[in-house]
Amino acid sequence: MTLRIILADDHPVVRSGVRALLESEPQTSVVADVGSPAELIDAIHACSCDIVLTDFSMPGGQVADGLHMLGLIRRCRPTLPVIVLTMVSNTGLLNSILATGVRGLLGKSDALTELTLAVQAVSHGRDYLSSTIRQTLDTAQTDASVSAQPMLSKRETEVLRLFASGFTVSEIASRFNRSVKTISRQKMDGMAKLNLKSDLDVYAYAREHGMLT
Repeated sequence: MTLRIILADDHPVVRSGVRALLESEPQTSVVADVGSPAELIDAIHACSCDIVLTDFSMPGGQVADGLHMLGLIRRCRPTLPVIVLTMVSNTGLLNSILATGVRGLLGKSDALTELTLAVQAVSHGRDYLSSTIRQTLDTAQTDASVSAQPMLSKRETEVLRLFASGFTVSEIASRFNRSVKTISRQKMDGMAKLNLKSDLDVYAYAREHGMLT
């Protein structure tokens, strides 16, 4: 039985290399090869497939934010297994990606050595974290157990990430269907926990901690 995969990445050279790697395996076929979130959503509606393999961060209008894109995929095809490739190194964001229900998560540096293993695992109903992702999450968990720094909530992390990525408080409130007052409070709470004094500090922190995508 042929394993049908939809592949999404905004870099044509990356797509070509990943496609060649995938189709080097017997009975694996890339049924759609797209370069934006909007094209990915359209392909999922139009094509029968067994797995989606997608970059996390792709430019593309209203669904350019990776978490929003993954949420749309989950809503339109709740049972469709998704594998994500990413350069994200922030543990809060990695956990947010996993919380969307993706079955596989790989750093882009791991793709050549572990991608076929991830596809095989996910196609058999198992989850897969690449070695780099697993090490990042394990290290963060160990560091958190000995650190006195307050931990941000999931929503505080998301608010600061989106704000640092260029979204206004009003736009973030609309995205989460929350009031501007609520989002503003979560932004200020997150800044207070991290001792950030200005919006420039928020951007610098996000950049230094791998939150910008």
